[in-house]
Amino acid sequence: MSSELHEEFKNYFNYFTEVEEHFQKARGTSLFLMSTLDWALVENWKNGGIPLEAVLRGIDIAFDKWRSKKKRTQNVNSVAYCAQAIAEEAKAAAEGRPATHSTGDAPFSNDEVVAYLQKNAATLRRPGYEDIAATLDRLASEDHANLEELEQRLTALEDKMFALLRSRQTDEDLFEARRELDASIRPYRGKMTAEQLTMLEKQYLDRRLLERDKLPRLSLFYLH
Repeated sequence: MSSELHEEFKNYFNYFTEVEEHFQKARGTSLFLMSTLDWALVENWKNGGIPLEAVLRGIDIAFDKWRSKKKRTQNVNSVAYCAQAIAEEAKAAAEGRPATHSTGDAPFSNDEVVAYLQKNAATLRRPGYEDIAATLDRLASEDHANLEELEQRLTALEDKMFALLRSRQTDEDLFEARRELDASIRPYRGKMTAEQLTMLEKQYLDRRLLERDKLPRLSLFYLH
């Protein structure tokens, strides 16, 4: 793998962990657990191509504004509070502002990749998902020098898994999920565009499907 591609993947895999740790630090507690909405938002930003540096700066700016308020009616309990500041920082980055944050080393070794694939295969050895589990077992036995190709394969497997999950979802399940989604994002709608809300809806509903059936994400992005 070229040095440029290695750097790209290193940043890609660090994205989620960096945002989580930075938000916890800005909030002042390492015990804060991010919600389904939080995870969906971070994935939404990552998939939308928002630079990590813009997300981290947006979090800092949002908390600085919150702390400057004379009256604070409530604590910041979701990364959604930072969405507007992050959108503004993403726009500034697109206009050429230089990045100021650098990431660390890749957070996993080849052995960790193998263990991750094997663990997910074991979880998916259940009716309807046997083919996906078998593919993960096969991937775990192969060489992992080409992370880009491995990630593409895992993304395809995730698409297949989500298709199976949606086919098993009842109308009542979907209604309940959408009701919870609306309640979760209602306080933050004014901070997001219609496009962002549409993408967030998909990410949230997908995550809820996984949580319902206790299934894992397969992308290397979730190896942390």
